[in-house]
Amino acid sequence: MSQLFDPLPLRSVTLSNRIGVSPMCEYSSEDGFANEWHLVHLGSRAVGGAGLVLTEATAVEARGRITPADLGLWKDAHVEQLARIARFIADHGAVPGIQLAHAGRKASCARPWEGGLGLSPAEGGWEPLAPSALAFSSTSPVPRAMDEADLRAVQGAFVAAARRALGAGFRLLELHGAHGYLLHEFLSPLSNRRDDRYGGSFENRIRFVLETARAVRGVWPEQLPLAVRLSCTDWVEGGWTPEESIALAGRLRSEGVDLLDCSSGGMVPDAKIPVAPGYQVPFARRIRSEAGLATAAVGLITEPAQADSIVRSGEADLVFLARAMLRDPYWPLHAAAALGLPDRRRVPKQYLRAY
Repeated sequence: MSQLFDPLPLRSVTLSNRIGVSPMCEYSSEDGFANEWHLVHLGSRAVGGAGLVLTEATAVEARGRITPADLGLWKDAHVEQLARIARFIADHGAVPGIQLAHAGRKASCARPWEGGLGLSPAEGGWEPLAPSALAFSSTSPVPRAMDEADLRAVQGAFVAAARRALGAGFRLLELHGAHGYLLHEFLSPLSNRRDDRYGGSFENRIRFVLETARAVRGVWPEQLPLAVRLSCTDWVEGGWTPEESIALAGRLRSEGVDLLDCSSGGMVPDAKIPVAPGYQVPFARRIRSEAGLATAAVGLITEPAQADSIVRSGEADLVFLARAMLRDPYWPLHAAAALGLPDRRRVPKQYLRAY
């Protein structure tokens, strides 16, 4: 029996199915503000039948943007447009979620279709922050190593953004600890060369992530779920490992994290990643089994039977789709039909005549 369309309870929130829209950067904001593009992009995926719709990586401070065109939530003025989007998502049957992020050393770059290279201050760039003064690549800006004041300021920015996200009506919050961005940079020995209590040993390298999760959980309501996206391996010798991810997952569960979004890579530009359909699913399976934490699988999940098998076999509690959702905003409705589970209740009444 198919389980892809079974409800999924997370604290007091229940997803109508096990299909989530993965955070996907759109690089279409000005000064961090959401706009009509974001409303249509995210809203159409809710109309298309997803159970959970997550915003793209949403910067908690201006210097935490990947590009000057990133979405943001570092000031109260950002809330109004995001609230409009959250309302639309909820009104069409999906749970509105938001991913809070800080780009760390991968900040201050041009948009991908503009080359993606580091921007100088004269080009509208800024000095990034990172655990250590190590650039991501030869074309990336060299970051400034964070001091204690920087650590507290960034954690405070995550907390303030979480409060704003609640005010905007989001019902699930995800912290971005993957893909070589700031939280991931603290975890990996490849980017964290600190010699204080935030670097060196495993316990020290996970400290900033645990502190940030604890601080956010302190202001995010008890009845609402908190997730973390994690790169479960760097795919590089000497980097962050799956075994460390399992150990961290158990610690995050103790801090009130409800779901681990299991991705990988992004720490260094030359990692050799064995990309294939479902190549990251084993991480979700191991963390779910060995850390006792609910997981989401992501990465080249494209076919309805494939997605259903992941959930039905207990490899993950839900699947996140990214590129498949870009190609087809109505993927969940089409998947339900393909699996012999057409659900006219999720079809917008305006579209019923097509079904």
